[in-house]
Amino acid sequence: MTLVASKIGFQHVGSFLRPRVIKEARAKFAKKEITFDQLHEIENQEIGKLIKKEAETGLDYVTDGEFRRSYWHLDFFWGFGGVKHIHYGEGYRFAHEETRDDSAVLDGKLSFDAEKHPFINDFVLTKTLAEKYGVLAKQTIPAPAQLYLELVRGTNADLIKNYYASEKDLLDDIVKIYHEAILAFYDKGARVIQLDDCTWGLLVSQDFRNTLEDPEKLQDNFLYVNNHAIEDLPSDLTINTHVCRGNYHSDWAFSGGYGFVADKLFGQENVSTYFLEYDSDRAGGFEPLAKVSGDKKVVLGLVTSKSPVLEDRQVIIDRIHQAEKFLPLDRLWLSTQCGFASTEEGNELTEADEWKKLALVKSIIEEVWG
Repeated sequence: MTLVASKIGFQHVGSFLRPRVIKEARAKFAKKEITFDQLHEIENQEIGKLIKKEAETGLDYVTDGEFRRSYWHLDFFWGFGGVKHIHYGEGYRFAHEETRDDSAVLDGKLSFDAEKHPFINDFVLTKTLAEKYGVLAKQTIPAPAQLYLELVRGTNADLIKNYYASEKDLLDDIVKIYHEAILAFYDKGARVIQLDDCTWGLLVSQDFRNTLEDPEKLQDNFLYVNNHAIEDLPSDLTINTHVCRGNYHSDWAFSGGYGFVADKLFGQENVSTYFLEYDSDRAGGFEPLAKVSGDKKVVLGLVTSKSPVLEDRQVIIDRIHQAEKFLPLDRLWLSTQCGFASTEEGNELTEADEWKKLALVKSIIEEVWG
């Protein structure tokens, strides 16, 4: 039977540990010891090896491992017109460490050009290789809400007034460029696009909400850009989302259950499937899953990507059945909680560990869902 994009299938959230050869090539490129074309060719070769391995492992959907990116989100933002790469002066603060200090700010009105955004043409290789091995290609990109959040981050927000008369105008331009980008991926053959989204993972934190004047308004803005960006898309294009509380060098950023965001995220965001972090107590209980509306599905991220330690198989199966009390089993599925390398640093495990984690996920899926 041929898998269709509307089926969840066996899939990984997205990123894989960067091979040593890619890290070395990126370092050489930074020192101008190799050209961009040489770097790109090395990336192509390693992506080819990865997709072959993904297919051999039994994944129904494959990604390029995000091998060309330094960050899961910023590289995509830098491809838009009106967005500039800066060094913010401080990184994102995680529970135990701080990231590098790259960011994205406005330096003009937002625009999108498919010929200038590198992700669009790069997807062609992913799709070609996926077809070679008889699997489907999945494209991961940061959610529209994530771009909005970056642009209003601290002092970045001071630049907005230089280009936009109102916040609504900014939101509408984010919607516009994302809609155009999604259609450009579709034109290259993408039929599954995953919106990676830490904005909701930020709002689950009571500590963060305590810093806001109006957390409900921020929810509304996130929902507005995400939903409007995915309106009026082709019927054979599946849009999923992945919600995370931070994934950097095996560290995390935020804690809190989904209760505060459940009504809007689960009840009103118009995606097909939610990939949800559920690998630790920081994610809270399964009760908010009762708010998942319509026939939307949930992929339970019960297997952590932050640690090499393999989970107890029966514990994972028992937790799936606990979640079943709030959402029927035929609307649930299983994956790792996040990618293995949301940034090029990667989490603290080995490439062999990655495949052991995925093999565990696959075997549990086969046992629970048959």
